[in-house]
Amino acid sequence: MLRYKFSLLLTITLSIIPFFPISSSLAQTSAIPQPSEAPLELDLLTKPKELVNTANTINLSGLSTPSLWWAKDISENKLLDNWIAYPATENESRRVDLIVNQQIWSLLDYLERYNFINRLGSTARRDGYNVRVFNYQKELLGTYTCSFNYSPANCNIQLNTQYKLRRYQ
Repeated sequence: MLRYKFSLLLTITLSIIPFFPISSSLAQTSAIPQPSEAPLELDLLTKPKELVNTANTINLSGLSTPSLWWAKDISENKLLDNWIAYPATENESRRVDLIVNQQIWSLLDYLERYNFINRLGSTARRDGYNVRVFNYQKELLGTYTCSFNYSPANCNIQLNTQYKLRRYQ
């Protein structure tokens, strides 16, 4: 009798499940935007525009965002050389272009590069910025791009793997 009641309860329970719709939002993932295709503007390092911050910009009213000075100071072997932080535009969200020392970058393995982008990308993400990493030759080395429409923001890291094997050639 107990076995019969259990199987009847199981049958009733399983037959009711299809009547409760599962929210489609659970299965959806947010689209992470592609990294900006805007050119790196190295001339802004010496001639900054209004609303553009660099490692050389001093904000007299308080901390500038994103706050990357601490990350630059602790950057191992002076890997992070400078950055340019752009405000949001009509077509793009805020972004920071990091400029790294190519000699140091070429000594890092894939995981060390990933870790560097992840750490600085996480710092910039807190202030609502996406990140691109360049060398002074304006070669894109990696990106940290987020969709800020969700909480927490969904982010993606991309590394230019053409530089991954350079130090072994």
